[in-house]
Amino acid sequence: MMMPDFGTGARIALAPLPPDWPGGFWWHWLFFTVLVLAFVLSMVMGVIYIERRVLARMQSRLGPNRTGPFGLLQAVADAVKVLIKENIVPAAADKVVHWLAPVVAFAPVVMVFAVVPFANGALLADLNIGILYVVAVSSIASVGIFMAGWGSSNKYALLGGMRDVASIVSYEIPLVLAILGVVLVAGSLSLNDIVQAQQNIPFILVQPLGFLLFFTAACAEINRSPFDLLEADSELTAGFHTEYSGMKFAMFYLVEYAEALAVSAVVATLFLGGWQGPVLPPWLWFLGKVFFVFLVMVWVRATMPRVRIDQLMAFAWKCLFPLALLNLLLTAAEVALWPGAMPLIVIPINFAIAGLLIIIWSKFFKLGWGRVEV
Repeated sequence: MMMPDFGTGARIALAPLPPDWPGGFWWHWLFFTVLVLAFVLSMVMGVIYIERRVLARMQSRLGPNRTGPFGLLQAVADAVKVLIKENIVPAAADKVVHWLAPVVAFAPVVMVFAVVPFANGALLADLNIGILYVVAVSSIASVGIFMAGWGSSNKYALLGGMRDVASIVSYEIPLVLAILGVVLVAGSLSLNDIVQAQQNIPFILVQPLGFLLFFTAACAEINRSPFDLLEADSELTAGFHTEYSGMKFAMFYLVEYAEALAVSAVVATLFLGGWQGPVLPPWLWFLGKVFFVFLVMVWVRATMPRVRIDQLMAFAWKCLFPLALLNLLLTAAEVALWPGAMPLIVIPINFAIAGLLIIIWSKFFKLGWGRVEV
């Protein structure tokens, strides 16, 4: 497979792990399955703590600082608290759907990490359609959220579930178009191959507009602020999980941060070079980039005000979708013009075009900031 070298000279050969490491198919499957589960569960507790501490610092308050040193055990205390809470199910609820919803929402998020490389070849399954698998599997989580809204027999919960489906349908299109730009440049759908294609330069420099589109659309899909309208307390109380308590509520809370972790991992893989980096071990580079992307999410949450539901939908169709199409056409033209080795001049050109498109589109595109009666 031909990888773009951007005119930077000879490439360094990186030896991948054998596909059956550490000793046969089943040992490989068992090792990386346990690794993925341990990684997700431990990192979710870590990012919850990080978000609380960073938000507190940004908002000039203390944050958790009593349970354990520096409040490190606060997430553990919260987990114990929800485990001992009573599990309440509404009398009119669909009991089976109500019970299955958090499971259906959580399982696909963990499955995403099956194709995310922690190092060269260090992943559960190196699928040649890896990024297509990520898009397909991650969309299933919205089914669990809609099941929670429908099975609760609560109109506010149902509206929250319907909002999730609407946002997934709307923001999935610009998100996939942004991914296609990366696929065109890398020449592969495999996440491991996409990382290896960034040995010389990360794709965030080649695809600055694609990065912004993907990051924004992904935040909207996983209900991160300022797009957190599935739980809009001003009109939907707690939204889709209004009727959930105890461990089932905790699973939805876990899904929210696991999705943020998954998006951070995919962004690091597609645009920041994944495990690539000098001196430090590959897995440490990968973790550092994942934490960096998550901190940007926290920064956005502390800065941006929440938008209305009509503004949320208009932003996807009137702003992100046209820009994603233009970015895809531009990328296709560059790949056709320089099929073997893109020159470094494409980097300032793409940054200039991205900035120009954003400025021009902001003049034509209006969210409708006036009052809207629903």
